[in-house]
Amino acid sequence: MSTTDANPKIIDLIKQKEDGSKPFVSIEFFPPRTETGVKNLYARMERMKASINPLFSDVTWGAGGSTAELTLDIANQLKKTGHVANMHMTCTNMEKDGDPKKAVHSALQTAKDSGIMNIVALRGDPAHGQEEWTAADGGFTCALDLVEYIRENFGSEFGISVAGYPEGHPNAISLVEDPSTMTEAEKARSSTDDEGKVYTCRDEDYKKEMDYLKKKIDAGGDFIITQMFFDTKVFGSFVKDCRKWGIDCPIVPGLMCINAYAGFVKMTKFCKTRVPTELRAKMDSLKDDSDAIKAFGIEFGTQMCQDLIEIGVDVLHFYTLNLEKTTYGILDGLGYNVTGSADDSDEKTMVAKGSAWARVGDKVKTTEGVEGTVTAIESDGTATIEFEGESPTVTLKKEDYSKVF
Repeated sequence: MSTTDANPKIIDLIKQKEDGSKPFVSIEFFPPRTETGVKNLYARMERMKASINPLFSDVTWGAGGSTAELTLDIANQLKKTGHVANMHMTCTNMEKDGDPKKAVHSALQTAKDSGIMNIVALRGDPAHGQEEWTAADGGFTCALDLVEYIRENFGSEFGISVAGYPEGHPNAISLVEDPSTMTEAEKARSSTDDEGKVYTCRDEDYKKEMDYLKKKIDAGGDFIITQMFFDTKVFGSFVKDCRKWGIDCPIVPGLMCINAYAGFVKMTKFCKTRVPTELRAKMDSLKDDSDAIKAFGIEFGTQMCQDLIEIGVDVLHFYTLNLEKTTYGILDGLGYNVTGSADDSDEKTMVAKGSAWARVGDKVKTTEGVEGTVTAIESDGTATIEFEGESPTVTLKKEDYSKVF
């Protein structure tokens, strides 16, 4: 692969933004579970390149490294269709060297040989069957290790982005027994679940988060892409805090497109995301009307982006959920030139491969609609599920059940 065929580094593209111009647009995809889903995704990638011409396009790396090969394939397809590919890479179940299918060095070399020159360096979620994250033998302990490894072994050849958490990393968010003890900053980034329990990232933990983020940037991270959020004031505070910590790189807001009620509840619960009271009430009022949810997702997303433009961001990064309509609707509402029309008719094929949401103790539903409880789960996602009543315990592959929220 000649250097002229390789993707440019994203940080160099961001720096080309002119003062006063609209933010660039970027998007994220995930590896679908089925071959049909992958085929449909490839068609969508071509349509979205033609319709909105994103600055760059991410592809995620499944829990526990479960989609490593498919992620590389999708990143390569992104590049072939004209996208600047930004490939996620996690430390979970990944060795530094050794087995090519589980070695970070081999994956990086394959990406480089394909001209994929941008990496999102992440620790990653626990693998299937694990409640807590653990490092692989001879592997990495955190995303900082991965950033340092890339810079040590590949110098400045790769562009590197890292994750930032405006509300604190989910592992740093804890239950608040007495909400009256929270500081104003803790209240601002707090969340309340459907049982009325309050969670927040305490100030001392938030400081540790910011110190760690500074280390990732100092080690070679070019820019930050944030975890999803729905409160732009929290993002604004996070940007100010980054600057106080001496983190001067671009901070790209990660925007979760609201497409469906169940998905919204699932993701906000999994990530312990702060949901403003007004947003929660609106979503609850529309939960039985899928078309109204999608329309509101566009309306709410447009307002969020307008707030972020006022804050002064360089890029609007959309977690598309492998769909088009909401992203197009938001960009159209912001005055971007969106050509072509969205086609989300294949929505049911867009189910993520390697989902980490199902854990022991979770309520799940079979493809026949029968609900049960996970009593054991293997590294490949195969689960032992116990049903109520006289139904026996069964073992199902990961594509044969889904989590109930």
